[in-house]
Amino acid sequence: MGLIHIYCGNGKGKTSAAIGLALRAAGAGMRVHIVQLLKGGETSELNTLALIPNITVSRCDKDYGFTFSMSSSEKLELTNCHDWLLSEAEKLMNNGEIDVLIIDEFNAAYKYGLVDIELADRIVLKKNPETELVLTGRDPHEKFLQAADYISEIKAVKHPYSCGIEARKGIEY
Repeated sequence: MGLIHIYCGNGKGKTSAAIGLALRAAGAGMRVHIVQLLKGGETSELNTLALIPNITVSRCDKDYGFTFSMSSSEKLELTNCHDWLLSEAEKLMNNGEIDVLIIDEFNAAYKYGLVDIELADRIVLKKNPETELVLTGRDPHEKFLQAADYISEIKAVKHPYSCGIEARKGIEY
């Protein structure tokens, strides 16, 4: 029986928590697929994940930056990429080809309209009952909170960014 997890909040570690679950699942012989939305730039965890046979990662090839700095055409291009990634993930899930589906930054992409809402709703609310589903990102929609079996809110108490320290390779990305 697959359950739904949500890692949300304004703190650092939502993606890291999901990747930790991916490592545990892969170590138990489960097949894990990670979809990264809103992320196209280099992140160090990709190097390690590529070495693990039971884990696949899909994401857009281009880094679009932050949503507030995107043009309308960039948002459309990104949405089209996200919809393709989610459609492929839905096929894997429904065909029983994966045991765990992680959709990183799902909540933000949903909130900002950067995914097909019907497709996203279907993946979450009508998921394959055998698939474990993990959603990350700030501000999850109430309907997903209601559907979730696990909700972990990661709260920022203190973060070096507020003191002007930029994201560091190997720590934040």
